[in-house]
Amino acid sequence: ELMTGYTMLRNGGVGNGGQPWVLRWSSRIRLTWLSFTLFIILVFFPLIAHYYLTTIDDADDAGKRIFGPRTGNELCEVKHVQDLCRIRESVSEELLQLEAKRQELNSEIAKLNLKIEACKKSIENAKQDLLQLKNVISQTEHSYKELMAQNQPKLSLPIRLLPDKDDATFPLPKSNRNCRLHNCFDYSRCPLTSGFPVYVYNSDDYPFGSSLDPLIKQAFEATVRTNVYVTENANIACVYIILVGEMQEPVMPKPTELEQQLHSLPYWRTDGHNHLIINLSRKSETQNFIYNISTGRAMIAQSTFYDAQYRPGFDIVVSPLVHAMSEPNFLEIPPQVPVKRKYLFSFQGEKIESLRPSLQEVRSFEEEIEGNAPADYDDRIITTLKAVQDSKLDFVLVEFTCKNQPKASLPTEWALCGERDDRLELLKLSTFALIITPGDTRLVISAGCTMRLFEALEVGAIPVVLGEQVQLPYNDVIRWNEAALIIPKPRITEVHFLLRSISDNDLLAMRRQGRFLWETYFSTSDNVFSTVLAIIRTRIQIPAAPIREEPAVEIPHRSGKAAGTDPNMADNGDLDLGPVETEPPYASPKYLRNFTLTAMDIYRNWNSAPGPFHLFPYTPFDPVLPSEAKFLGSGTGFRPIGGGAGGSGKEFQAALGGNVPREQFTVVMLTYEREEVLMNSLERLNGLPYLNKVVVVWNSPKLPSEDLLWPDIGVPIMVVRTEKNSLNNRFLPWDEIETEAILSIDDDAHLRHDEIMFGFRVWREARDRIVGFPGRYHAWDIPHQSWLYNSNYSCELSMVLTGAAFFHKYYAYLYSYVMPQAIRDMVDEYINCEDIAMNFLVSHLTRKPPIKVTSRWTFRCPGCPQALSHDDSHFHERHKCINFFVKVYGYMPLLYTQFRVDSVLFKTRLPHDKTKCFKFI
Repeated sequence: ELMTGYTMLRNGGVGNGGQPWVLRWSSRIRLTWLSFTLFIILVFFPLIAHYYLTTIDDADDAGKRIFGPRTGNELCEVKHVQDLCRIRESVSEELLQLEAKRQELNSEIAKLNLKIEACKKSIENAKQDLLQLKNVISQTEHSYKELMAQNQPKLSLPIRLLPDKDDATFPLPKSNRNCRLHNCFDYSRCPLTSGFPVYVYNSDDYPFGSSLDPLIKQAFEATVRTNVYVTENANIACVYIILVGEMQEPVMPKPTELEQQLHSLPYWRTDGHNHLIINLSRKSETQNFIYNISTGRAMIAQSTFYDAQYRPGFDIVVSPLVHAMSEPNFLEIPPQVPVKRKYLFSFQGEKIESLRPSLQEVRSFEEEIEGNAPADYDDRIITTLKAVQDSKLDFVLVEFTCKNQPKASLPTEWALCGERDDRLELLKLSTFALIITPGDTRLVISAGCTMRLFEALEVGAIPVVLGEQVQLPYNDVIRWNEAALIIPKPRITEVHFLLRSISDNDLLAMRRQGRFLWETYFSTSDNVFSTVLAIIRTRIQIPAAPIREEPAVEIPHRSGKAAGTDPNMADNGDLDLGPVETEPPYASPKYLRNFTLTAMDIYRNWNSAPGPFHLFPYTPFDPVLPSEAKFLGSGTGFRPIGGGAGGSGKEFQAALGGNVPREQFTVVMLTYEREEVLMNSLERLNGLPYLNKVVVVWNSPKLPSEDLLWPDIGVPIMVVRTEKNSLNNRFLPWDEIETEAILSIDDDAHLRHDEIMFGFRVWREARDRIVGFPGRYHAWDIPHQSWLYNSNYSCELSMVLTGAAFFHKYYAYLYSYVMPQAIRDMVDEYINCEDIAMNFLVSHLTRKPPIKVTSRWTFRCPGCPQALSHDDSHFHERHKCINFFVKVYGYMPLLYTQFRVDSVLFKTRLPHDKTKCFKFI
């Protein structure tokens, strides 16, 4: 067996079956020894180490112990442990401090709770006091109303002058000539607060309507539909109007038939009181068929009157209706300059019938001064005028025989020659136009004379009327001596001398006034009809209807963004303006002189204001009378906001800042899709004194971004939506503008607060002017014979751009509703020139240049996107605009000035020991 085992070991431990039993046995022994070794290491080694360490810590040298337990101070000597200790100490200290603060806060909370209880009690007491004050105020107001009622008479309708019932036996005046307002007009139908309602009969409902001229009837109906005074309720009407002419000759009814038809009108009331019969003439040969008709107490308005028929202060002489259905073309009207034209005066006409059977009979001057004046001066007129023409001292054209068949005319009247276009061409070459009144002095005015007057005013020939007995159109309300020369026929020998002696300045003033009269009273059917109504309304002292304001459609927007304060805005530079107002927004006082003006200022306004201060045609919203048309002499023509203490032009100019101690202005800012620039401009207005409101005219069809946050600048910001993109929207009289003063400013304008305040104070002393910052001027281009627009630095100016300028809201009405539409169309065509148009308007009305304040020449903000003015075509378009506006006005209204306004102490060096003085405006 030993041998067998030995043999098996030598053979590699392979026994029977090839099993490695030796290897298995050795591996078991190794695992056992390995396990035993690990056990010894894991159990005995820690015990030995513990014993060894314990022995070292028990040594006498305590300073050499490393692993033994130590005290707190010893542990802190270790670096990282020291940090922990410091943190622990800091936290402990903070906890102690927080505890102390908590106790303090608890005590403060207790005190505040006591204060809250006290405030609640104070609020309750204040509410009780407020309730008592309200009761006291209510009682005071009631007492005030009672005192006012005791001291003021109650208003009631005027006493009727005619019987309450229509009495057919009520006697008429002894003669038709005795009819006046006091005995032929029923004032009870026209209370002061009635608004002057007018009822217009439909002529087609009556037989004579088929005989009317179709053009006149159509123009009259179109005018009636747009007039603010016309009402369809005849029961409340103050005046009843019926159109009876011009009639066509072949189908003209007989006088008796027309009289019966008039008397059968439903509101004629037996005598026709408060009725107005209108007989318009479109041709010079219109007949006076009303002469043989009994019109009772009805007023008559026509172009032909006999002396026995005309009732001064009751009837109305109207102008002919030449442009029945067409607007006058301003480009065809000759300019008002040069003053002198080819002919000194001209006359063309032919007299069909004379008072004298022969021109041979001529009386001597001695016979005339003895009281035997000749019945007809036309013979001497013909002889004198031919002598002037033959003398060749001046170019004069007089023709007393028509080359073609003369127009039909009344007896002793000078008939017109040729066609209208031929007559106008001659008048365009004439400085004066002679108008010889009919030889029959019983004919106070005729359609032929009014036609000559119309044509002369239309083309700028100054009328010279021979015959002082003539009643010119609207003569009781127009000062004709400002636009025409009315010379008695006996002075015919002095006419040539008189015409040569008139200076150029007077000629231009008369021509400009004549142009105003023609545009205002004569040019269109609206003007004629509105003027007739205005005369009646003014005679019975009823104020005019208020002018309409442009309704502002607000765009909803979110506000709340706190506006910052730009330090550059607060820098006053060299302008030290003294104290400023810091009151909340308030509107200008309402205009309250509508009634008193009609009663006490009519005569003064009609007869005192100089001619050059008249306005454009005022008829789109109310007809112009001189009282309504004088420069800023408002009150009856419209109801503007404010007006100071004034009513007439002079009083308005005198209403300076001293008369209006509390006044603010409204900023009107035009913008177009530049939100960032707009927001920056609005923020710069934060804290601006005197500012009442900001009206942002959103000129884009695209609405502002919904997430746009508008700044809060301390005053309301009204964002107005416009119907179309037009620069004319800048000057619309928005109803949201509640102040007289308007600061028109671009969305990229950059002005300091002190500059704006100073400009406002200057405007308060020159309310009729444009007051602003950037100045421009116009110049005459000699090579091209045209006007140029210039923005270079210059020692003079004639315009102030409205991108940063103050003006009165009055001019916004005139610009939008009165100024010729052709100018606004030009602005829309070029998207340019609205500022030039406003300067033309104001200079034309006031005959004064604008006022520039401070030395600022430009006002664009740095870094803003380029505006329309940077386009290359900008200046070329402005050149064209100026020349076009000159054609519309007929002359150049802009005036040069070298005047600039600065603060009283501008660049003034004051000693340090002296107290500054301020000029309070």
